[in-house]
Amino acid sequence: MKRLYVAVFGGCLTAMLALLIPAGSLATLAEVGVIPATTPPSVPSCPTPSCLAVSRTTGFQVKVESSNNLDYMPRAGSVVAWTISLGKPTATQIKFFNANEGGPASAGIAILRAQKGPKLTYQLVAQSPVVPLEKYFGKTAQFPLATTIPVKKGDIVALTVPSWAPALALGFGKATSWRASRAKGKCTTTGTQTAHTTIGSSVQYFCLYQTARLTYSATLISTP
Repeated sequence: MKRLYVAVFGGCLTAMLALLIPAGSLATLAEVGVIPATTPPSVPSCPTPSCLAVSRTTGFQVKVESSNNLDYMPRAGSVVAWTISLGKPTATQIKFFNANEGGPASAGIAILRAQKGPKLTYQLVAQSPVVPLEKYFGKTAQFPLATTIPVKKGDIVALTVPSWAPALALGFGKATSWRASRAKGKCTTTGTQTAHTTIGSSVQYFCLYQTARLTYSATLISTP
């Protein structure tokens, strides 16, 4: 899959990182959400053998085979960019999703923090702008953030999809799973908007989906 680096406001990620990580700094750069090299590659499903998309929800990866907590921040720092790999739906598939899942494909990232109380409850502490995705279908696109997002160790980077996105890789075993911000009994309902977008609010991420992988990650610069 072709990789595409998307410049924002005339800048580029490499230049931004050079400014954010001074020479001699002890800060480290990490890609949060990348699967280990020993795991089969995560290729989004569209257009064949079937085209399944993430729709109207916020979700994060719980596990990919033997790897746990891929989307948890390993240390405190700042998220400076996020990346998404997208399938390439056919014109007919795009038309169907646009008509049935809330409009043109779009997504952004969300930073979640686990809360005490009911199980699987997470607070939304920050989020990126949502970006349109259709022109990046069939590519891996990276979006530098004009305003970086501070995070704490243990925070979770999730993918928010207010409409739909062909960012779902299929064919894994049951040991691979992701969780979404849908309520109990609503795990098969995609017609209701469940994206977690109100900063400071807490939502129960009840629904667990097995055998699939969300194809996104975030770039973290740790605090020196």
